[in-house]
Amino acid sequence: MKIAVLPGDGIGPEIVAQAVKVLNALNIGLEMEEAPIGGAGYEAAGDPLPDATLALAKAADAVLLGAVGDWKYDKLERHLRPERGLLRIRKELNLFANLRPALLYPELASASTLKPEVVSGLDIMIVRELTGDIYFGQPRGISTLENGEREGINTMRYNESEIKRIGRVAFEIAMKRNKKVCSVDKANVLETTELWRQVMIELSREYPEVELSHMYVDNAAMQLVRAPKQFDVMVTGNIFGDILSDEASMLTGSIGMLPSASLDANNKGMYEPSHGSAPDIAGKDIANPLATILSAAMMLRYTFNDEANALRIEEAVKKALAQGYRTADIHTEGCNKVGCAAMGDAVVAAL
Repeated sequence: MKIAVLPGDGIGPEIVAQAVKVLNALNIGLEMEEAPIGGAGYEAAGDPLPDATLALAKAADAVLLGAVGDWKYDKLERHLRPERGLLRIRKELNLFANLRPALLYPELASASTLKPEVVSGLDIMIVRELTGDIYFGQPRGISTLENGEREGINTMRYNESEIKRIGRVAFEIAMKRNKKVCSVDKANVLETTELWRQVMIELSREYPEVELSHMYVDNAAMQLVRAPKQFDVMVTGNIFGDILSDEASMLTGSIGMLPSASLDANNKGMYEPSHGSAPDIAGKDIANPLATILSAAMMLRYTFNDEANALRIEEAVKKALAQGYRTADIHTEGCNKVGCAAMGDAVVAAL
């Protein structure tokens, strides 16, 4: 089982080191090789996704990623910025299905900005299409009109097969959960998502046991804050999923708790925390590594089909939280405030 380890930028190396430490503690014969991506890739090879990094990712069975991005790269040409490396590796590996669970641990109910009674028991799976939509649609760019005014353009587009394959992922996951899928769109004003809704309805006939509902994205954003426990599985396009999954992460107390998996058609995946690189706290040993550690658990579950060891990691995280260990982002009075490395150590000890 070969894993490409891509720490990336900012807090990426710190949080990935803790996930690697936990994986090594399992002692299950994982082979891990490290390579640069993002700003680190630009520094190493003048490219946010160096050829050697892409080759390693393609040869590996799974990819464990930290985070990319730093303000110091904002002035680079767009194709050289760290985020372009992330978009490219998703496209190159055809990672079309992004799974983002939003699960509230009972110990963190008070860390959420919402009332405990609103979020206690929260368990949502957000399924986001990852390789289409406005992020990749053509034409795109910034041009100058005849009158000298600049115009920016991006194109939202999905074809039927792209919608059907991400819909199928959502329905299959729902079959293993509470058999409810909420498809999020903006079909009242966007033809792209009008097609999205049509295809989801057609696909739902193959899953008669699953209850399919539809919700406009603006309402979905409101409902996530008003009554989040109404949702089981949410499925949506790239840009809507990007926004809603970050919103959902704060229901759990911190975005530092939210893992993610990005899968291809054969369940080869790239696993990363849902948060960014946080360059302002990089190197200070205060980042929360739990989202990355939980992403490693998702890797064992979805790519390596190792449910037992995935559960071992998740139970170890629960135990560390129950013992009162907290990084700064989830700390509350009476708990044991620890740094990034110490939280990793607490999870290893709990194993």
